[in-house]
Amino acid sequence: MRHYDRWPPWLRRCRFMCCRIIIPLCCFQGLRTIFLPTTFDVILLSVLILLAAALHLEWL
Repeated sequence: MRHYDRWPPWLRRCRFMCCRIIIPLCCFQGLRTIFLPTTFDVILLSVLILLAAALHLEWL
């Protein structure tokens, strides 16, 4: 049993939707960072990659 199985249904649905949308966001942000690199873009890309890893490895 995963730890998020005891969460309310709306929170599980929100987590599922975040898992589905985080990879395209990372790809878009990666392309944006390659073409127009700013400090904010690099930090945002790092946060998105860490969030994607945490969601897919079920840390969150």
